[in-house]
Amino acid sequence: METTSFVEVLAREGALLAAAAEAAGTDAKVPTCPGWQVRDLLRHTGMVHRWATAFVAEGHTGPRPDGGLPDLDGAALLAWFREGHGHLVDTLAGASPDVRCWHFLPAPSPLAFWSRRQAHETTVHRIDAESARGGDPTGIGVEFAVDGIDELLCAFHARPKSAVRTEEPRTLRVRATDVPGTVWTVRVSAGPPLTERDDAGDADCELNGPAAQLYSALWNRGPFPEVIGDASLAALWRERSGVTWN
Repeated sequence: METTSFVEVLAREGALLAAAAEAAGTDAKVPTCPGWQVRDLLRHTGMVHRWATAFVAEGHTGPRPDGGLPDLDGAALLAWFREGHGHLVDTLAGASPDVRCWHFLPAPSPLAFWSRRQAHETTVHRIDAESARGGDPTGIGVEFAVDGIDELLCAFHARPKSAVRTEEPRTLRVRATDVPGTVWTVRVSAGPPLTERDDAGDADCELNGPAAQLYSALWNRGPFPEVIGDASLAALWRERSGVTWN
């Protein structure tokens, strides 16, 4: 996907998140994030948006702390979220393609990284907001879902901090059934997982399903469509794959 496409997704998903949060109310519980209410979701996502904006807008070349969570609620919190989301979209849309700043996963450029990462960050939390609102969730585009799975498996969980580990080596396969040839093989061991974009060799467990459903499931926002083989490996993913802020 092109950077401009990620920015378009970010704009749409942030608006959907705000609308779902407003409909649910800030007191509503977020079923996909146990222990959170909608106010926690808005504060967190709005903080991340402002944190990301600063790298691109101000050209920071190293990591920096976030600005903390606001002491806001209700309509004021929603307005704050929308303002920060809009500023992020405008910053990414208007940035020079060769802007130099810090980023924490491999990417063709800093702008490509931040556009992609914030599009997925916001989509996952839009799913959260819609779970609090109830009703049918908004769909996820197939190409975008495949990209998000790839980012999660090949980038996030390639980092040393990944907790998806086993004492004995095991193999997890992820297959998008609606995109022929789209498959990942995740080799889990005592070190960080190693993911290859192929289906070579045997797998202890295979997770199959449409890309959009796998996207939600791998981010622990929904059930796995189909689990074949050793279900304990799918359970291990559920238990240890969460990506936390700190």
